[in-house]
Amino acid sequence: MTDGALTSWGRFPRFPQHGHPIHWQEDVPPALAKFGQPVPALAYGCGRSYGDSCLAVSDHVLVMSGMNRLLSANWQTGSIVAEAGLTLAELIRVALPMGWFLPVTPGTKFVTLGGAVANDVHGKNHHVTGTFGRHVKRLTLYRSDQGVIATSLDERPEVFAATVGGLGLTGIILTVELQLRPVTSARMEERRIRFGGLDEFFDLAYRYDKDYEYTVAWIDCLAGGRNMARGHYIAGNHAPDGELKSERRRGLHMLIHPPVSLINRFSLHAFNAAIYHGQVRSDVRRSVNYDAFFYPLDRLLGWNRMYGNAGFQQYQCVVPQANSKEAIRSVVREIAKSGTGSFLTVLKRCGDLASPGLLSFPMPGISLALDFPQRAQINRQLFDKLDALVHDAGGRLYPAKDAHMSAAHFQRAYPAWEEVEGLRDPQLMSRFWRRVTQ
Repeated sequence: MTDGALTSWGRFPRFPQHGHPIHWQEDVPPALAKFGQPVPALAYGCGRSYGDSCLAVSDHVLVMSGMNRLLSANWQTGSIVAEAGLTLAELIRVALPMGWFLPVTPGTKFVTLGGAVANDVHGKNHHVTGTFGRHVKRLTLYRSDQGVIATSLDERPEVFAATVGGLGLTGIILTVELQLRPVTSARMEERRIRFGGLDEFFDLAYRYDKDYEYTVAWIDCLAGGRNMARGHYIAGNHAPDGELKSERRRGLHMLIHPPVSLINRFSLHAFNAAIYHGQVRSDVRRSVNYDAFFYPLDRLLGWNRMYGNAGFQQYQCVVPQANSKEAIRSVVREIAKSGTGSFLTVLKRCGDLASPGLLSFPMPGISLALDFPQRAQINRQLFDKLDALVHDAGGRLYPAKDAHMSAAHFQRAYPAWEEVEGLRDPQLMSRFWRRVTQ
């Protein structure tokens, strides 16, 4: 057992978790039985959820990283079955040389398959392929009240819908059957276009999103006036030719533990200006490795430590297409006025492919994500303003990234929560779920 060493990625709220390692499916029942009622546990993967959705109310979690075996693979069809603790990095390492890649990937490869399902992760290609859950063919779970069960779109579909995006509450995910996508190279054809503001971003998105499988934008969250939301539009497709070789380069480690955040108004202004002006030409095309394209933050392992002992909160919202331009403009304006934010602020257009999950976050519209150093009063005041703008526009926040959402906002934005609650394993409860439903 790890003695209170596990946290969420944002390291806020601070409820260190005691980890109980799981190596085999047979380890799960006795591990859950140790906790009993009324303090249920939770599965824990790589701890990349930013807020409290990966924190158990008992502060005891089942660490699933020991269940990381690839159980079967059909390299003719790209269908694999793996244990839930297998990370995306480990799957890429095996699948890419065989000509297959993840159908959907978030911005880090250090996520388990179980975590990707539980949070129904999405990526730069949401407008083309939807969320991760759309590519999951079958799951097996252990439920404390039923034992091992299987679920899919055709087999106990109500459990499948509640589990995809269900934040790990419907049972301990044991195995995942996933459909991969074919590729012929480990290289990406990338295009970066510098833009001067939100209007230009929307013009670029509507013009080019149809031509590229992967699109996203970085914006300067502090720039105001005519430069507000200036940034880089980044698009890419898998290269048609090249080596099928997985990346094995180790990242740099953030070795220091600064007592206070290194991310502040002065460092952000300098960093954002350097990034924006670092691209001299307005339109750049180049070939890059998949790792550099999908996972730039993974190059600095432990980058969350930059925010100091207090940690940070991520604010990720999505607003419907019809209201997106004015709503995002208002949100960005409030953030710029606050003088706080993150060095990586991501703007993305989400598509209209529906997820099978009841609590899936994306909707057709625009998503904005950025990090804020944890400063309770400042964040609370800013988030209250942002929440009002998002919810007035008919938008919602991302549970996997959240540490502040109110019960009223959650229940209005995710009306299917009661169906998930009805299928929740009685032995599983996160601090997030208790906060927004109990």
